[in-house]
Amino acid sequence: MSEHQPHTGHEHGAGDHAHSSGSHDHGPGGHSHGGVSAAIHGSHEAMRTLKLSLLILGATAALQVVVVILSGSVALLADTVHNVGDALTAIPLAAAFILGRRLPTNRLTYGYGRAEDLAGLAVLALILFSAIFAGYEAIQRLINPSTPSYLLAVAIAGLIGFAGNEWVAIYRIRSGRRIGSAALVADGYHARVDGFTSLAVVAGAAGVALGYPLADPIVGLLISLAILRIVWTSAKDIGLRIMDGIEPERIEEIRHQAGHVKGVIEVGEVRARWLGHQVRAEINVVVPADTSVEAGHEIAVAVRARLIARVEFLEEALVHVDPPSAPGESHHDDEGGASTHAAPGHPHPVGGHVESTGGSRVK
Repeated sequence: MSEHQPHTGHEHGAGDHAHSSGSHDHGPGGHSHGGVSAAIHGSHEAMRTLKLSLLILGATAALQVVVVILSGSVALLADTVHNVGDALTAIPLAAAFILGRRLPTNRLTYGYGRAEDLAGLAVLALILFSAIFAGYEAIQRLINPSTPSYLLAVAIAGLIGFAGNEWVAIYRIRSGRRIGSAALVADGYHARVDGFTSLAVVAGAAGVALGYPLADPIVGLLISLAILRIVWTSAKDIGLRIMDGIEPERIEEIRHQAGHVKGVIEVGEVRARWLGHQVRAEINVVVPADTSVEAGHEIAVAVRARLIARVEFLEEALVHVDPPSAPGESHHDDEGGASTHAAPGHPHPVGGHVESTGGSRVK
């Protein structure tokens, strides 16, 4: 909904007539947006990716379990547990993508995109459990040494683990980039790290074969530490998103693109946040003092269209137009700290929605 002010400006966001239906391409190499249909298409592709990833990693882990039972390798056990946990991360992610198809409601007006971040917490819990379990088993083997057998089979299982994880990593990363899902891309890089931990199993088997039996539990412990590092790195990323954090360079890109729209003489406050794999932004732009309401509205339409077309993963932008005499939100604050638009106006339909030239907006 937009709020139009002859003197303080107006806002332009979801549902405006220029973007109320259909789809628009995001420039060369960009991505298209078709409202609900685009979101559903993305979730369907994500589901296919997760199903196939679950199948590949499940088969990989099953083969490794057989070798673990035969060999008693702690390093391979650690890698197998982690691969099982990585496969199970598909479950909360799939649930989040299914929820993401649902339309916003009067209670959840921004939709269900935050479910993807909450699924990330479940993923972290699974990965953390695998790190603790694998570390415990490695320490037990250091206290009570035991030389694993079937070393060739252990090495082959490690190579299978690497191949399975690398295939899944490539598939998830490509699919995530194609649909604009940062979570899926991150999960792909996570699988890639898992692949390298599988190679460590091969190194452990080689160490045992060369006469160093403690190489196996030591490698298992190193794998556990590597998994904990993944947990820490992922926790920072997910925590930042839950706190509505965003990359500074993305804010600068929004500011840069808005400043190149004809009629914009200054870009004021810019706010943006992730909602799942989508970004929503709020931006203040300054236009010439003699700009009419209609012209200001068209500038806001142009700013929104350029931002959505050129800023990666940006799905919606709320544009507020200000005159040079009152740039920025600080000029709209009254003594109580509320941002108000005092001049009354009349509602008028735009693109099937009602926008107002007056009223108030509380920050």
